[in-house]
Amino acid sequence: MRIKSGLAKLLLCGLCCIPAAAMATDLDRFEGLSGSINIAGGTAHIPVMKKAAKSVMKANHDIRITIAGGGSGVGAQQVAKGLVEIGNTGRALKPNEAKHGLISFPFAIDGVAVIVNPSNPIQGLTEQQVADIYAGKLTNWKALGGEDRMINLFTRDEASGTRAVFVKKLLHESPMANFANVVPSNGAMKTAIARDPGAIGYSSVGYIDDTVKAPALDNVHPTNEACASGKYPVVRKLYMNTKGQPQGLVREFIDYIYSPQGAEYIRASGYIPLNQQ
Repeated sequence: MRIKSGLAKLLLCGLCCIPAAAMATDLDRFEGLSGSINIAGGTAHIPVMKKAAKSVMKANHDIRITIAGGGSGVGAQQVAKGLVEIGNTGRALKPNEAKHGLISFPFAIDGVAVIVNPSNPIQGLTEQQVADIYAGKLTNWKALGGEDRMINLFTRDEASGTRAVFVKKLLHESPMANFANVVPSNGAMKTAIARDPGAIGYSSVGYIDDTVKAPALDNVHPTNEACASGKYPVVRKLYMNTKGQPQGLVREFIDYIYSPQGAEYIRASGYIPLNQQ
């Protein structure tokens, strides 16, 4: 019995000697805090924000976090007007947005990829072919080695950061046909493409799953590894934006996104985490 008692004392002593920081978790930053955070904007951010918000609210029932989409333009506009505490954008702020005192926090790298229906036999496209499709010059998959089927174009609205990156880095600002079907989010895009064998669209790489197919672009597949290395060129940063320097609960939430646990949420959502600047 004396041996067991000695071991117990030794274990207890060892635990007491562990530094408090080593026993702390990333969620400890929210202890004793209360209040609410409203988040809106780019839809690519939603999976990360939801995972983080769920963990925070589970750890502290005095905190309430709401998350909405709307696109990058909406995110920048609402945070500038003080309607939300964090406005997410899938692109850098435009000068007319930044002038309202907005501060950006880039937290992840994401690719934007062309997606088609899984039944489409096309395995790869070139940048020029994608540009010709979206300009309305190529209208049948047969011309690209596919089936004799009309190409149905899908795009995002002009408030979308995903669209802004797609137009700038893949279409190189070339014109887009005005008959393209417009969808409001990455999720809606994925659903539309999954339902239409003749469809073509584009989405955040983080949203791609087995319900859609992402053809190679100029023989490069849009994987996270290719995005991180620069081999795949159509990439962008995801940003959280605040009006002025964030304080209190909002500051802690932003820091949590940059924490090791936040990095896990980012990876789980299909993105590449960035270090806090």
